[in-house]
Amino acid sequence: MDVSSKTTLKKNLAASQGQIVAVKSSVIDVHFGAGLPALKQELRAGPKGKIVIEVVSHLDHETVRGIALTPSQGLARGELVTDTGHPLQIPVGKSLLGRMLNVFGEAIDEGPELEQSTRWPLQQQPPSLMQQVTRSEVFFTGIKAIDLLVPLERGGKAGLFGGAGVGKTVLITELIHNMVRQYQGVSLFCGIGERCREAEELYREMQLTGALDNTVMIFAQMNEPPGARFRVGHAALSIAEYFRDRERQDVLLLIDNIFRFVQAGSEVSGLLGRIPSRVGYQPTLSTELAELEERICSTPEGSITSVQAVYVPADDFTDPAAVHTFSHLSASIVLSRKRASEGLYPAVDPLQSSSKMLSPFVVGERHYAVAQEVRRTLAVYEELKDIIAMLGLEELAQEDRKTVFRARRLERFLTQPFFSTEVFTGLEGKQVSLEETLRGCERILADEFAYLPENKLFMIGGLEKLAPASPSKEVADVA
Repeated sequence: MDVSSKTTLKKNLAASQGQIVAVKSSVIDVHFGAGLPALKQELRAGPKGKIVIEVVSHLDHETVRGIALTPSQGLARGELVTDTGHPLQIPVGKSLLGRMLNVFGEAIDEGPELEQSTRWPLQQQPPSLMQQVTRSEVFFTGIKAIDLLVPLERGGKAGLFGGAGVGKTVLITELIHNMVRQYQGVSLFCGIGERCREAEELYREMQLTGALDNTVMIFAQMNEPPGARFRVGHAALSIAEYFRDRERQDVLLLIDNIFRFVQAGSEVSGLLGRIPSRVGYQPTLSTELAELEERICSTPEGSITSVQAVYVPADDFTDPAAVHTFSHLSASIVLSRKRASEGLYPAVDPLQSSSKMLSPFVVGERHYAVAQEVRRTLAVYEELKDIIAMLGLEELAQEDRKTVFRARRLERFLTQPFFSTEVFTGLEGKQVSLEETLRGCERILADEFAYLPENKLFMIGGLEKLAPASPSKEVADVA
């Protein structure tokens, strides 16, 4: 653009207006006549200002480059752009509970319009180290398999690994239900790159189970521009921070899928022409992920505890996206398709799942010892399965046979009927305290139920109402 053209623009443009000089897919270059908007500022263009643009860089002293968070079809050179004077914002408050939103905080559930409420910026700095609560504290879920073997950290991040059909959505819904019941807190579900079908099904299921009333759902779906998918996680965290800091509540934040956040960032980076880094990811991968993850923490007012679905590309755990994600997680919950096919729900794999909180200094000597013995028993059973398949159970030594019986009873005891599946299974949901779980595992490991049919331990809560059977040939044969 020559000097005379720029002079003409300066005369014709208002102080808060700019003019589009280039449109490249979602990348918009805008010339401003009087003062450049700051980085991360929100710009509006198109009919009624419906096209939202975020400033990402200053090309020179008169031109900015932005990324569109809405489809940019129809934009052309020469169109006016308005500087809103503020960064991207989202409404926060109790009026959002029970609603489904997009990245701008607009309702997409065909319900009544949201009440005008306070608006917070999407991108904020995490609390300073002096404001954060750093003590290790366990977040109890009421789910036996998780509380025993993979205890979650209050104010921490847990990764949930699982493909389609292994019970990931059911587990997420149950965590939301138990959060409301036990902690009197709120839950947020953030869908990054969700399929329309997944979002709609989850919304209907949460309506049926009654968990929606204390939940906010926010989505940037798979067909939306990468800018929207890249910012929806920050939008969810702004809402979570409001409930933590202003309402002083514990917040459970569920993100599906954190890998799609990384993918969206890679798309944005490519559109902006940045030189890719290793395996084609953006050079700012670690920084962008840290900006999101470091906002998930506890303060004296409350906590944000996050459970994040994580996809590992081609099962390659050395992939940069996986490596950087794992560095932020305090627990990894692996859902096993094999266990799901056997009907052992929740299908938590006890041998692959792990937690930094499972330490005698955090959970106590008793919990640590019981969890280690349960894991050892199940590991021995896993090793013996090949021998059992080839030679039969009768060929095992007496001690190994006892270990197998204990392991099978432990597997069934660690199953649990969920409140979120009552309408589908007809089984009353159970929330089990850690003390009941530990006592039940101790009794099974001590062979108190050696003569009880193992199916008596399947899909129950605690063992308080279950009396050990006396030895008899019939029951022993069943076992």
